[in-house]
Amino acid sequence: MKLVLNGRGGKVGRVLSPALEEAGHELVDLENAEAMVDFTVADAVERNVGAALERGIPGVIGTTGFDQARIDGLARERGVAYFHAPNFALGAVLMMRFAKEAAEHMPRVEIVELHNEAKKDAPSGTAKATAELVGGNPTIHSVRLPGLVAHQEVLFGGDGQLLTIRHDTFSREAFIPGVLLSLEKLGDLPPGLTVGLDTLL
Repeated sequence: MKLVLNGRGGKVGRVLSPALEEAGHELVDLENAEAMVDFTVADAVERNVGAALERGIPGVIGTTGFDQARIDGLARERGVAYFHAPNFALGAVLMMRFAKEAAEHMPRVEIVELHNEAKKDAPSGTAKATAELVGGNPTIHSVRLPGLVAHQEVLFGGDGQLLTIRHDTFSREAFIPGVLLSLEKLGDLPPGLTVGLDTLL
C-alpha cells in the first residue's frame, strides 16, 4: 500500500518507517497516498486528517489527545474510514481486556500510567480508555519521567488482597504489529472513526 507517514521523524515514526517498508508498504507524499498514518501531536491531527480527507484518503491515527468526535464527524461527512488506538501494543490491549473482566469482581480500582516526560497529554489515552472499560470513574495517577516509554498498571484492591494487571512497553517496536493490523483491516471499516485495537482482534 502507498502510505504517507506523518511524524516520520518522531520517536514512533523513526521505528515505524522502516517497519512499514519491510512489510511491503511504500512511503509516499500525500498526493500519491492510498492511506495515511499519523503519529504526530494532538494539535496537528485535525489538519492532517483534513488534508487527507480532501483527497478521500483513509487513515490510521496513533496520536492521542485530539478531538475524536470532531475527526469522526469529518470522516463520516466524507464517507471515509479512520482508525485510532490509544495504544497499538497488543499486550496493552490484553491488559485493558483483563482489567475490564477483573472490574466485574473487584470494583475498587486505581490506574497508574507512566510515560516519558516528552508526552504532552496526561492522563494518557490508554489510561482514559482503561478507565472507561472498568467504569466507576477510577483515579488515574500520571507519571512523566525520563527513561520511560509507556507503562501502565491497574490496581484492584479488596479485603486482604491486591490484584495488579500491568503492561510495560520497553521499545516502540511493540507498536508495529498493531499498526500493521490496523492497515490490513482499514478497508473493512465503516466511514467515521473506529476506536480501539480490540475492535480488530
